[in-house]
Amino acid sequence: MNRICELTGAEFPLFAFSHCRDVVAAVSKAGGFGVLGATRFSPEQLEQELAWIDSHVDGAPYGVDVLVPEVIDPRVSELSDNKSRAAAIDPAYQGFVNSVLGQYGIAPEAEMPILRERMGITPENGLALMEVAFRHPIRLIANALGIAPPAMIKEGKQRGVPVTALVGAKEHAIRQAEAGVDIIVAQGTEAGGHCGEVSTLVLVPEVVRELAHHGYDIPVLAAGGIMTGGQMAGMMAAGAQGAWTGSVWLATPEAETSEAFRAKMVAARSRDTVRSRSRTGKPARQLKTAWHDAWDAPGGPGTLPMPLMGMVSEPAFARIEREAASGNKGANELVSYFVGQGVGLVEQVRSSRQVVQDFREEFLDAIGSLAASVGME
Repeated sequence: MNRICELTGAEFPLFAFSHCRDVVAAVSKAGGFGVLGATRFSPEQLEQELAWIDSHVDGAPYGVDVLVPEVIDPRVSELSDNKSRAAAIDPAYQGFVNSVLGQYGIAPEAEMPILRERMGITPENGLALMEVAFRHPIRLIANALGIAPPAMIKEGKQRGVPVTALVGAKEHAIRQAEAGVDIIVAQGTEAGGHCGEVSTLVLVPEVVRELAHHGYDIPVLAAGGIMTGGQMAGMMAAGAQGAWTGSVWLATPEAETSEAFRAKMVAARSRDTVRSRSRTGKPARQLKTAWHDAWDAPGGPGTLPMPLMGMVSEPAFARIEREAASGNKGANELVSYFVGQGVGLVEQVRSSRQVVQDFREEFLDAIGSLAASVGME
């Protein structure tokens, strides 16, 4: 039996990372495995989201992904709450945001609406979300941005919940294995959101081989640019035991994305993304717009460290989305979100259930074609 399916209860080893509970439930009920990204929620909000999933997933397995960063920028390590973090942001950033948005017909705001109500990506916030997640019947908990914290691994072992870690380099995989994680997601640079610099095609077999060389029998999920069942089959042929996907679900009607962004996904090419610090403070792949050009330009103010950059950027992108939804064509040019290079393979908006079904059929077709090509039908 597939090790990943055995550990998690998944029927088909297609893992769907999403910030939307509707996607998570739909994927799990269709035979895949939905994973809710928890970072956008407060503990109280996450409790509500998971309670909803519990009542709508019909007993199918699902998981939760939190972010507990291992390394904190020294510029923010002493800032213990959002009030102190907001105070540390130079008011000049307000003028820069207004300048960028103003070029696209979005009226300036007298005071920057710095994001204060959300918790932000910090170790203490990630651990608080983890505690909420473990109060629910999850079948997997994942962590990115460094080594999975000891508290997560200990709690996972006690509860029989596999702890999963995302890595972008083979040496990171060994550190995670030494820490005691149960599943490793080898995520290539093609992925949306926070990612490293090594391609998925190279990273997956590299991580699988490195783990074996060090005597670790830990299953690996492939991530980064995987948008079809054929790609999933290819990565499993390279040693992975399933696929961890994210971008493909953004083009579903259940996703948290706007109609404007989904339309841009359908029109986009694989070269239309950029790996930039201008949204979170760490390198993250997104759909490229003039926002990224402005922040990444030599004459710009420079990006802030995590979580300060998100406190500036997220309210700005909320303004962009509101303006675009009201018909501001200039604002539509700035609409962006975290998405991987696989966006070039998005041809239409499909339901989450249909995506799972298409993955299954494409996967089986790919395996059959491969077998036929070497005379093993």
